[in-house]
Amino acid sequence: MAKKKGLSFYNRKKRKISPAHVKEIFSWLFGIVAAVFIAVVLNLYFGTATNVVGVSMEPTLYNGQRIYINSFLYMITSPQRGDVVVFLPNGNENTHYYVKRVVAVPGDRVWIREGVLYVNGEESPWVTEKLADAGIAASEFTVQNGEYFCIGDNPGNSEDSRSPNIGPVREEDMLGKVWFHASCEELGMGFVK
Repeated sequence: MAKKKGLSFYNRKKRKISPAHVKEIFSWLFGIVAAVFIAVVLNLYFGTATNVVGVSMEPTLYNGQRIYINSFLYMITSPQRGDVVVFLPNGNENTHYYVKRVVAVPGDRVWIREGVLYVNGEESPWVTEKLADAGIAASEFTVQNGEYFCIGDNPGNSEDSRSPNIGPVREEDMLGKVWFHASCEELGMGFVK
């Protein structure tokens, strides 16, 4: 009798999945999951972005400039004098983020006398412009633990720690340190010192 030609599913050899194939599949899956995890962590801690609002940080940062915030840094260390930080004044989530420079850290003595900012009895290198308004720093005081005295680089046009409604900034109200900025207007980019 002649054999019928056509499709036959019975004579087909079964393919075996080798351990090497299984290992390669899991290797690919692990790589994809690890890459997604790393991307999410990097975006959360290093890729948080906002725009500068106002002219209080000129000439360092300009109104409308896009800035990127390192939120991870202050989980392992504390803000330092000279850091440009982003915070919500008094933790108020109904306002925009403020961007200012830390000029005094916990334990520092702050005093504005005759338009000059003194930190621990010495002129601050971060504020070189005469300060018309001393605000709460008209008399010397000590910055408390967990608080930072922050002023804009353009102090004549800055609402900052001198203002009684803001005062020293609590560390828990800080979103993080500005580490990178880009300006659509200038089409330039740079790192913040």
